Amino acid sequence: MSTINEVFEIHLHGEVQLRDDVSAAELQEALKPLWSQTGEKSLKKGASSIYDDEPGIVVNEETHKLEICWTVLGEMSFHQNLDEFCMAINELTASGSAFEVTFFNEQFDDGDQEDFVPDEDDEGEFFEESLLIFVGPTPAAIMDVQRDVMVQDVVTVLERHFEPTKMSGVIKEIDKLFIEKFESLINSLERMPHSHATKNSPTGKPPKSALKGKNSRRLH
Repeated sequence: MSTINEVFEIHLHGEVQLRDDVSAAELQEALKPLWSQTGEKSLKKGASSIYDDEPGIVVNEETHKLEICWTVLGEMSFHQNLDEFCMAINELTASGSAFEVTFFNEQFDDGDQEDFVPDEDDEGEFFEESLLIFVGPTPAAIMDVQRDVMVQDVVTVLERHFEPTKMSGVIKEIDKLFIEKFESLINSLERMPHSHATKNSPTGKPPKSALKGKNSRRLH
């Protein structure tokens, strides 16, 4: 059994465009997997971060954006809350987006980190796990964002050694991978018995495959 302290600071950061017709009640319910972690009974009370300098969970009514820069205390089981959040918010979004999540713990009970894969310092004094979660109205919209993030990651590595004009072939291959992934998803759904379209079903339109070049989008 792990000796790591079970309580983590969990930071969620990102924003997503919402549909114009989303109601306050729908948002409260979709965000419940997040704000309920605070022990509060409503989004209004549970939207605050444990840090005063973070805006928390904010719904920008003018731009119809959900903006999150929020830290809460929780355990590793909060991964399930994140899954539930993604499933619930997908239907309320107008476009795809990524959220950055960090689990951070400063102390180990006995310094035993053998069961943990994420990076630690030499003294074993902290544990940190970072991941991206993706949301969007359709699988194609989500894949577009995943593609953009992958392109940015690859370009960041390659630009240390090559000029941007030399990277077009690599980016085209990334596009091919995502088109194949989308087509595989379509084929698997078509083979499912009694399958029919839903709000979250692929639209039939594959992810954008046109060469976009270097993507300057930042997640944090």
